[in-house]
Amino acid sequence: MCERHTDEALSKKKPLEGIVVLDLTRVLAGPFAGMMLGDMGADVIKVENPAGGDDAREFTPFLNGHSAYFMSLNRSKRGVTLNLKHEKGKEIFKKLVMKADVVLENYKPGTMKKLGLDYEVLNELNPRLIYAASSGFGQYGPYSSRPAYDLIVQGMGGLMSITGFDKDHPVKVGSSIADLLAGIFSVVGILAALENRHKTGLGQMVDVAMLDCLVATLENAVARYVTSGKSPEPIGNDHPSICPFATIRTKDGFINIAAGNNVLWARLCKVIGMEDYIEDPRFDTNANRIYNWPLLKEIITEHMTKKATAEWLDELMAVDVPCGPINNIEQVVNDPQIAAREMIVEVDNPLAGPLKMPGVPIKFSMTPAGISCPAPILGQHNEDIYCGLIGLGKSDIEVLKNEGVI
Repeated sequence: MCERHTDEALSKKKPLEGIVVLDLTRVLAGPFAGMMLGDMGADVIKVENPAGGDDAREFTPFLNGHSAYFMSLNRSKRGVTLNLKHEKGKEIFKKLVMKADVVLENYKPGTMKKLGLDYEVLNELNPRLIYAASSGFGQYGPYSSRPAYDLIVQGMGGLMSITGFDKDHPVKVGSSIADLLAGIFSVVGILAALENRHKTGLGQMVDVAMLDCLVATLENAVARYVTSGKSPEPIGNDHPSICPFATIRTKDGFINIAAGNNVLWARLCKVIGMEDYIEDPRFDTNANRIYNWPLLKEIITEHMTKKATAEWLDELMAVDVPCGPINNIEQVVNDPQIAAREMIVEVDNPLAGPLKMPGVPIKFSMTPAGISCPAPILGQHNEDIYCGLIGLGKSDIEVLKNEGVI
């Protein structure tokens, strides 16, 4: 069992301590990956253009004039400014690379090559370097040079074609899932590359495309198409392979139920007063329930609209039938399970003040992860990093600042 993330636990060594990450990323997919690495103990150095920094610094909502969006994605990082178009900026970056384990970027493919800072160049400087590039469509392929945002990829990756209640009203997932998946898969790739480096002593490039990540998580939609020849269509909150697995109306709202086998089906029927239907040949197997789902849904709804959601939750949970409410975000933020797992935490930013945000979802028993610091102010750690990591003097910092390098 994982221990709770108390202050004492967080004082222990984190799993990625000693790993230095240069985070060149902006907006969401890359910053999310960098944040995860930072929460797990890596020294993540966010490198931003001195002329404004990450675009997300301008994204709403704002807390005391500072972007809550940016702050929630860039915690556990130190921050510097660096103009990579300036020759001195490139030279400084190369010095940083020689001290780094990972470079993380999410520029349009080809951008780093134009700057003269692509993987081939950096690998010559540091053969142990892991170079992780996250983009919309990857470093090669006919779409590689196209710009991409989450909405574009959700559409192109097929997710919108199976989300919603009918094919005439395509709906995207409520969060920027394509971006987030790219961030998560980037971290998986980086960790695998670091493990391989332990064996070989060599780094490598990790190429992650948002579109690839979305396709990889289409789950049974691809299986249904390749076995039937028919493209799946949206079916709302129902499930194409398990029944009953749906959102059902109650007396005062809705409830989600998931009776994934015959044992759970029988328990559900007994609780809601449908004992006579347990052995009904129309519903006695999962396949039959799927085939007759429109009729079965009407029957279940007729029974479940007799009581309120809270009543059904108590009765169904008492016999271990998987069920749950449909919480809004306020209810999630204040949920006792979320609190017990420290999944909503408060981080105090020196300029914006305290901000609640999602916590760290991976719980380690020996090397607990945790938020080490708030998101950096633009260029906050220039002196610490440029003097401490690559040996520049304070006078050098002033000169570089005046020249527009940092």
